[in-house]
Amino acid sequence: MLFSFQRLKALINKELIQLKRDRATLAMMIMLPIVQLMLFGYAINMDPKHLPTAVISRNNTFLTRSLITGLQNAGYFKITQTVSGDKQEERLLRQGRVLFVVMIPDNFTQNVIRGQKSALLLQADATDPTAVSGAVGALNTIAAKVITTELKGALGFLKNAAPAFSIDVQKAYNPEGFTRYNIVPGLIGIILIFTGAMMTSLPLTREQERGTMENLLSMPVQPLEVMIGKITPFIFIGLFQSLVVLFIARFLFSIPVFGNLSLLFGCILLFILCNLAIGFLISTAAKNQTQALQMSVFVLLPSIMLTGFMFPFQGMPQWAQNIGRMIPLTYFVRIARGIMLKGAELQDIWPHLYPLDLIVIVITLFMLRVYQNTLD
Repeated sequence: MLFSFQRLKALINKELIQLKRDRATLAMMIMLPIVQLMLFGYAINMDPKHLPTAVISRNNTFLTRSLITGLQNAGYFKITQTVSGDKQEERLLRQGRVLFVVMIPDNFTQNVIRGQKSALLLQADATDPTAVSGAVGALNTIAAKVITTELKGALGFLKNAAPAFSIDVQKAYNPEGFTRYNIVPGLIGIILIFTGAMMTSLPLTREQERGTMENLLSMPVQPLEVMIGKITPFIFIGLFQSLVVLFIARFLFSIPVFGNLSLLFGCILLFILCNLAIGFLISTAAKNQTQALQMSVFVLLPSIMLTGFMFPFQGMPQWAQNIGRMIPLTYFVRIARGIMLKGAELQDIWPHLYPLDLIVIVITLFMLRVYQNTLD
């Protein structure tokens, strides 16, 4: 049989008509590159600015005031807390409420004027080395500008002396700046999204395609019972995967777990339930496995980009941060890093745990409502 352009044209028209009828797939094909372009073009910033900073100032003089003003004007630091010490700075860093603590010691200005060695202390939350590296690197420039501005007249001779003061940087929780310390805790969440949202939605959608879901609809069961029965195996799979990741992280990558393992696994269980509810919701909305996979990608892509897992959360524009706050992984990443790297306790992770609780409740209730409508 000879090649026929007429038959080829008919086949192409048939595929175009079929694609036009599958509007959900067509919409996702159009939206996916647009979403990727927007995220990479506008939301991703590897040099974050306006990072939350706490100040402990025990020396209120012209020089210290100039230093604090210089920190704010540099763009990297945003003074959000003024504390008096008494371990408050440790709690702020552990809870993730600030990324930096600047401590100006007693008699700082007097020691500088006398030519005595005086040091400005900067404590940085280095669980995300990328987020803080730019700010730490800008410190010497800020200090040099303050020296040039303030040490003049009778104090001008101090400019030419050995550094008028030094800056001691303490990188808390990850002093070596290992990237794996930042990535692996969040990687647990990404794996659980694969297991929960993607791997749960596909089998459920496959049942709808094969017609076996009709057997469930004919059985005297409640929507909640069906949901629990379907997701329970995936709960055990998710817990096992988390245990494997933690084992490899500890003994292969030497990543410590300073916090309570029971608390960590309790939060992992909550996150698993959240992703399973999302997967169940996708399965009720998708007409086939292709659509379920495409919807899962729209869950996975923002989770990687907008949650602080791969790129600094504080470096994103405000609109991207607002979207990120609606994504469960944003809070799980902070919880996992807090427990594993900072030894955070329940009161420390609570500011991130209760939003995750609310998201789980909202998604579960919405999913039950959608599934009830499907039964009807």
